[in-house]
Amino acid sequence: MGKVIAIANQKGGVGKTTTCVNLAASMAATKRNVLVIDLDPQGNATMASGVDKYQVANTAYELLVDELPVAEVVVSETSGGYDLIAGNGDVTAAEIKLMEFFAREVRLRNALAPVREHYDYIFIDCPPSLNLLTVNAMSAADSVLVPMQCEYFALEGLTALVDTISKLAAVVNPDLKIEGILRTMYDHRNRLSNEVSDQLKSYFGDKVYRTVIPRNVRLAEAPSHGTPAMYYDKSSVGAKSYLALAGEILRRAEDEQSNSEQVEKTA
Repeated sequence: MGKVIAIANQKGGVGKTTTCVNLAASMAATKRNVLVIDLDPQGNATMASGVDKYQVANTAYELLVDELPVAEVVVSETSGGYDLIAGNGDVTAAEIKLMEFFAREVRLRNALAPVREHYDYIFIDCPPSLNLLTVNAMSAADSVLVPMQCEYFALEGLTALVDTISKLAAVVNPDLKIEGILRTMYDHRNRLSNEVSDQLKSYFGDKVYRTVIPRNVRLAEAPSHGTPAMYYDKSSVGAKSYLALAGEILRRAEDEQSNSEQVEKTA
């Protein structure tokens, strides 16, 4: 069964969409079946995948509100080699419409249940706020990947997010956990960046990915060309960093599987 990872942070501008699109493309390049769900009404992940958010026939709105099956909503032709459920301004209306429904927090989880076996990884690009769309993402996800800049206010925001995740877990998804903390837009020459990075590692331990995403012009340019960085400039440090992140996540998954099998044998 595929792993569902929500990419979330209540603070905007930390690289959520960049991480979602580039990590998905990197996973797809390793021959994994990948689905990206754009739950952000800005539709940035959709545009960065080479799909015109203004022209797409169906979006996450039809998935959540009209309950169209994934097969009728998904876009298979993307520049990143993964499947996409697009997002645009209609997704804002979806949040309002969802308020009318019973069990509105689990609409996404129910929609994904029939197709989880088809995908190795499902990445959800969450909006930069705690709303009903984000709650749906957290309810559907196995874990949350948190991209963050190494600065003081980001560290403060992370504490609030961790608290939110535990509260949501108690209410809508008891199995929800933090997949990992990803340091983005990192500048090793900056003393504050290094200090915040050290604090993160001391508090979260191995939940902090070894892979660091540096500030990189190619990463910033790639979305305007409607393509992930690895297809815009595969030699760029940004593209290589996301490939390294994909490798790290896959190794962690293998280690977890191996540890789980060992526990079963000794039980």
